[in-house]
Amino acid sequence: MRIVVALGGNALLRRGEPMTAENQRANIRRAAAVLAELVAAGHSLVVTHGNGPQVGLLALQAAASPDAPFPLDVLDAESAGMIGYVLQQELGNVIKDRLFATLLTQVKVDPLDPAFDKPTKPIGPVYDEATARKLAAERGWKIAPDNDKWRRVVASPKPLEILEREVLAFLIERGVTVICAGGGGIPVVELDDGSFAGVEAVIDKDLASSLLARQVGADMLLMLTDVDAVYVDWGTPTARALGHVGASEISAMGFPAGSMGPKVEAATLFANTTGKPAAIGRLDDAAQIVAGTRGTRIDPDDRA
Repeated sequence: MRIVVALGGNALLRRGEPMTAENQRANIRRAAAVLAELVAAGHSLVVTHGNGPQVGLLALQAAASPDAPFPLDVLDAESAGMIGYVLQQELGNVIKDRLFATLLTQVKVDPLDPAFDKPTKPIGPVYDEATARKLAAERGWKIAPDNDKWRRVVASPKPLEILEREVLAFLIERGVTVICAGGGGIPVVELDDGSFAGVEAVIDKDLASSLLARQVGADMLLMLTDVDAVYVDWGTPTARALGHVGASEISAMGFPAGSMGPKVEAATLFANTTGKPAAIGRLDDAAQIVAGTRGTRIDPDDRA
């Protein structure tokens, strides 16, 4: 099968870990070993990844500069190159007979998307509430809860079009395993003269991956994170994991916008648009999730 594999930011940097190059590489090495199992099973992969922790750190570093800080679209590109480089290297270290390429990916968004007025995408490190509110007041941030901590949140407009789709198709058709749409891609808007310009946002990686999977004719969208499945009533005594579920059924359950919501939306979009399954689960369970024995599998409504 051709599988678009979306590696969550928390699968590449575990919750609570310091954001160091060593930790990031260790986690990416673990991810590469998992992806190698899928390749060994005969699957063709297109790999995407999150960048929430990394782009937030880059934004903090940029803000500390005496010069004007770089905008988020440039930092999106920087984080995609940084993570893509390590992914490409580690995949090449464990899979010797494949070609790999990292492609910076521009993703068109609507400049009038209401997400620009209601930020929901968490980036950067976590803080206790008092520290988060202090930083928000000092730096003009928007903040929101993230489990038992708080994080900065930024605009996350819906992805509309992947500008490099012809380049992606060219590489995929020639057997190249492409790492692309890093961090959801680089958000750009089309100007009146037909040119493009970056905007201050971070696109949700899972929604971008769903769009990518539809455009490249994937047989499955696989979203890997640090939880083993999608849970109903998460964080309560009645929490339960979902196994196989239909797209409409899971859509009706309601999930937080800053957490599992975009994954569920991405899954249902892919499933009902293509008639093929999407799945969500833990990185280490990837092979079993593809086999349908672990994680949450979302089937199109006509197969549910």
